[in-house]
Amino acid sequence: MAAADPDDPLDAWTIRHIVRTMFPILLVLSMLEMGSGYILEELEETYLANPTLLVLVPVMIGMGGNLGAILSSRLSTRLHLGLLEFDPRDEVLWTNIFAILGLAVTIFSALGIAAWVVGQVIAEPMALVDLMVISVVSGMLLAVIAIALSLGATYVSYTQGLDPDDTTIPVVTNLCDILGVIVLSVVAIVVLN
Repeated sequence: MAAADPDDPLDAWTIRHIVRTMFPILLVLSMLEMGSGYILEELEETYLANPTLLVLVPVMIGMGGNLGAILSSRLSTRLHLGLLEFDPRDEVLWTNIFAILGLAVTIFSALGIAAWVVGQVIAEPMALVDLMVISVVSGMLLAVIAIALSLGATYVSYTQGLDPDDTTIPVVTNLCDILGVIVLSVVAIVVLN
């Protein structure tokens, strides 16, 4: 039996290679993830003064990561099929980006209305207009960030010889968690002040 050739692409699909590649990335992302908890703690007064905003936090964070994961998955699949070119004239790439933005508008509009309804029932009500502005503006900003992170993570994975299926989704979802808290908090502070 011959020794494994390090340049063999099939060698990249071993458990050892995947763990060796992903462990440092996941370690760094785990440390960064603690930052979103720290940010929430620092902005505790803002959220407690407007408890309806607390409804937005987990959904906003989750949806930003989900949008990034969807695009990352689509880009990774196109890359493996040899159909992805990192070219601004790639029409399919733009179609995917606009689909993510359209999905984001729909989701974050519905989220604003749902948070307002929940706020009417269990918390001090916020003005629907304020809640919609906070939800849609922060959601769209997060969607743009998720798109940029997806494109960047896929490109860097590709140029570094890493499998984007392994690297892009963890990177994008973790960074969207952190940035989602920051974006939501900044937009809420701006709108409410």
